[in-house]
Amino acid sequence: MKLTAKHTIYSCYLGYITQAIVNNLPPLLFLTFHNQFGISLEKISLLITVNFCIQILIDFLAPGIIKKVGYRAVGITSFIVTTLGLTGFAWLPFLLPNAYTGILICMAFNAVGGGILEVIVSPIVESCPSENKESAMSLLHSFYCWGHMGVVILSTLFFVAAGIDSWRYLPALWALVPLFTCLMFIKIPIYSIEGDDEETKIPGGIFKSGIFWVLFLLMICAGASEQAVSQWSSLFAEDGLGVSKTVGDLLGPCAFAFFMGLSRLLYGIKGDKLNIRHGLLGTSALCIVGYLITSLSPIPLLSLAGCALCGFSVGLMWPGVFSLGAALCRGGGTMMYAMFALAGDVGCSAGPSVVGFVTDAAGSMKTGILAALIFPVILFLIMLGLQKNSAKEKHPADKKTADTAAARDLRSLE
Repeated sequence: MKLTAKHTIYSCYLGYITQAIVNNLPPLLFLTFHNQFGISLEKISLLITVNFCIQILIDFLAPGIIKKVGYRAVGITSFIVTTLGLTGFAWLPFLLPNAYTGILICMAFNAVGGGILEVIVSPIVESCPSENKESAMSLLHSFYCWGHMGVVILSTLFFVAAGIDSWRYLPALWALVPLFTCLMFIKIPIYSIEGDDEETKIPGGIFKSGIFWVLFLLMICAGASEQAVSQWSSLFAEDGLGVSKTVGDLLGPCAFAFFMGLSRLLYGIKGDKLNIRHGLLGTSALCIVGYLITSLSPIPLLSLAGCALCGFSVGLMWPGVFSLGAALCRGGGTMMYAMFALAGDVGCSAGPSVVGFVTDAAGSMKTGILAALIFPVILFLIMLGLQKNSAKEKHPADKKTADTAAARDLRSLE
């Protein structure tokens, strides 16, 4: 069977599901680690920090490594180490004298694999021949959301059916996903990435491009806007509605992921009719409304609906900025995607940190979420500025400006 670009895109879908597994499965087991191995909550929190730091390091190192060995070798490696990390949970904590060391090793393997996937999957899909790359990018990123939902729902069903004492078999079952995707990556066609060679790269590199730094800031705000609500949504549901953790996970993170995935799916299907700049401007405004409802509503159920609205509104942000970068920084190459991933990771850490810090200081999570409103507001203001510049380019005052606008239009999403 001859594999085509469609198989490449399908494999990348599985790649994002793999990333969702390694990011969202371990937190479901943290309480079990605490109870079974006597690991302190402080040490468990350190696991999250280690995961974040390793992914940041991978974001820095990936472009140089990819340049030497290529996307295929790096992709295969990511799925191998992810498979080892997931299956390692079943035996390494029990084999080593210190269970925490075994868990830490597994988390590190998962972080390496997940970090690589975050860098390589988007540019691989961007390089595939397709009619509407913005829609393809949004549809791609929706699979992270479906993967997140799948991990929460199917893992919960596993615990109900097999019991929490059988937890060690669950990561091994989830490891079948990266294992299968690894086999796919051996055969799928992988196309050249624009900007990775001397002929197509941006003269002087992306770091000398002003628009790159604007997009870098957008990515920070996109990651922060998403995770500031997502990371706290389960606790928010538990406290506000007085439900159990299981119900809180379903009403909080699972609902958030569903609406985020829904918005990405809708744009993936109908995105050819929507300008990405207009979309980002509108969704950032919608996100502001969602934050205000979540933080200011006196009715817990309405606040939870605000969380869901936030999930729907942030859906387009991450893939939208990637698509905007592919158009406005044409020739940015692998380095651009790696730096966007790094910026997104910084935002994913900054958003929940702001909520947690302000919540501790004020004694109210609603106040913490209100403080994080700064991120979608900044995103909205930047997109408003880009929209005004786009309008000026469409109505130049003289021929010189018209020529400049025409040149820029070649790099825009209009």
